[in-house]
This record gives sequence, C-alpha cells and structure tokens, in this order.
Amino acid sequence: MATLFRALILLFTLSDSFGRICSLGVGINYGQIANNLPSPSRVAPLLGSLNISRVKLYDADPNVLTAFANSNVEFIIGLGNEYLEKMTDPVNAQTWIQQHVQPYISQTKITCITVGNEILTGNDARSMSYLFPAMQTMYDALRNLGLSREVYVTTAHSIGILSNSFPPSAGAFRPDLAEYLQRIVDFHSQTNSPFLINAYPFFAYKDNPGQVALDYVLFQPNPGTIDPITNLKYDNMLYAQIDAVYSAIKAMGHTDVQVKISETGWPSKGDPNEVGATPQNARLYNSNLLSRLQQNEGTPAKPSVPVEIYVFALFNENLKPGPASERNYGLYYPDCTPVYDIGLQGFLPRMAYSASWKNELSFSVLFLSLASLIYLSRSQTRKLSLSQIHQSIHQLGKDVYNLLVYRIPEALYT
Repeated sequence: MATLFRALILLFTLSDSFGRICSLGVGINYGQIANNLPSPSRVAPLLGSLNISRVKLYDADPNVLTAFANSNVEFIIGLGNEYLEKMTDPVNAQTWIQQHVQPYISQTKITCITVGNEILTGNDARSMSYLFPAMQTMYDALRNLGLSREVYVTTAHSIGILSNSFPPSAGAFRPDLAEYLQRIVDFHSQTNSPFLINAYPFFAYKDNPGQVALDYVLFQPNPGTIDPITNLKYDNMLYAQIDAVYSAIKAMGHTDVQVKISETGWPSKGDPNEVGATPQNARLYNSNLLSRLQQNEGTPAKPSVPVEIYVFALFNENLKPGPASERNYGLYYPDCTPVYDIGLQGFLPRMAYSASWKNELSFSVLFLSLASLIYLSRSQTRKLSLSQIHQSIHQLGKDVYNLLVYRIPEALYT
C-alpha cells in the first residue's frame, strides 16, 4: 500500500510539473514577406503542435484571423506605417476597426493593435509627427466601440531610440526624439498599455565582434557586467537593454509602464560581413532565451516582472529586402521543417482550447487517472518494484503528452 501511495504522489507531481510548464507564455512574429509560405490553414496546426499561444502580425490578414478562429491564440495585429496619416482621422480609424477587428474578435482573440513599426528611427518626419495622433485616435475609436478594455493600442520601437544603453540604470532616449516619446509614454501610462521594443543583440555583436563577447549576447555562461550605479549584475545583453528602456521611461516621469520585447531573434545565415549569423548561434540564442523564460524570471532591475517576448520569426521570408540575414531569422523553412532544433515542445506554453475541448481533456485526465490506479493496483499483485512503476508512469506520461500536444491539436485544426 505504501508503494501505491508513493506512486500516486509521483503521478500527481508529474501532472503538476506539466501544468507549470504549460502555463508559461511566449509569442512569435508571423511575417509573410515571401511567396512560398504555407497557407494560414496549415500554419494553425503547426503552431498548435508547438503550443504557441501568442502571435504577432504586421497587418490584419483576414485569412490568418479566420484560420485561427476558436483557437484562443492571442493576436497582436498591425497597422502599417503607410496608414498613419489616414488614421489620424476619427472616421477612418473607426472604419478600420469595424473592418479589421469587429468581424473577427468574437472568435479570434485580438488583444492589441500596433500602430506603425519603428517609425521614430526612420527618415520620414511626417510619419513621426503622425504617430502619436494616430495612436490616440485608434484608442478613442476602440473606446467608442466598447473595445478599449479588450484591445490595447501601442507601437513597436527599435532599440535605436536610445541614446545610451549602458549602464542600464543610465539608459536614456535620444534627445531629438524626446518630444515624440514623452507623449507616447504618457499615453501608455494613461491607457495601461505596454511599451514595445525590438531588440537584437545580434546587431551589437555583428558591428563590434572584437568588443562584444559572444557568450554575453547568446545567454551562455560568462563573467557578465556590473552596473556601477546599482551594482546589479547582467549576464546577457537583452536584459540589460530592457532595463535601459525602463530607465529611459523613468527619466520621463513614469514607473508604471511595462516594457515588452516585440521582436528579438538571431539569423541562421547572413552575408560574409555579417559576423555571427550561423545556425549554431541562432540555435543557442533562441534555445537559451526560451530556457530563461521557462524560469519566469525578470530582469535584474525588475526581478518581479517576468520578461515577455515575441521571437522573430516563425518562417524564413524570401522576399525581405536588405542583407541575407533579413531572410533567415525563421525558426522554420516554408515547408514547415525546422531550421534548427531548439526544443520548442519543451518550453512553449499550451494552446488555450475551447470549453468543449477542455471538457474532453478533463475526461481524458480522469480516465487516465483511473487507468493508472487500476494498473498500480495490479502491479502490487505482480510485486513490481517502485522503480518499475516509476518507469511505467513516466512512459505513460510521455505517451499522453504526445497525444495531447501533437495528435489531438492537429486533428482539431485540420
């Protein structure tokens, strides 16, 4: 009887551990600047098998939003840079929401609209001047339609908006962008929306490989660096960049705005002058990053605020302009085979399923628990050792995991 009791404790411990792993969150950027990508209806089961629960788009593609109906995957949808001036008109903003949000939000979970991407580090002064008015107008339109508590408004910035990023406690925005950023930071504070930043330690290493330690940017073991003002230790560049943004926001009078990483990643291939763009480094960066996220940790300056990120990107995109690295950030090739293995199934969170699916899952868990009890009872008469029972339960758990994570989600989506 004691052996049976210990085995049951083991069974429930395994279930609890599985639940903790599945509760973690990470997002992915789903770009589509390519002519060879699978259809959204094929992408949905792929993301289901990977348990990805948050997706960021750069538009509001109706085919994608329809393909993910009833999946409860959370979507960030994007308003292109070319629409900023038009969206400063309240009528246009409300019409856009009525066309791109309202038809889908009852079945597809849309939680955010990004107004433009990296506008302030571009060369278009007119777009810079339209950015905040467009954000405010979009928010007002959501509020008029009763959606402002369900969908928040933000914009994604390049890390290039910083004039100083080290030490992190002295992080500061570029003086020439202060007039734009002050209004945006104030807006985030008032609407309780996050400040999004695109941060790529790859660029820092590529531009100065002799001075930037590769282990430091890849989350590998390294001596780290010390912020001389706070004495906080940083063992990776990404977390230092996040805290530098927090410091810059604080300098503008706010400590109530959360920073989220809207893009980060590492290319698996690049031009000859793009130092460090290899599949080995890409695998290390993304796998180590996901391992850190599994710990649900914060940055040194914000230890109680878990880091939230969207990995860039889901697929290699063959039509992206620029250097070769731009076309090689994907975790997957267009045929849905992985570019490299980072053990996604071990780190990414579970899908949020429908109520009917949850009922089926609950029944499955109950059935498996009863089956386990019967098996364990019989094992007593066969006088199996605890280690043998442990091994059997472990194999059962693996079989159940493969069933729930891979087979059933694929069947639901196809």
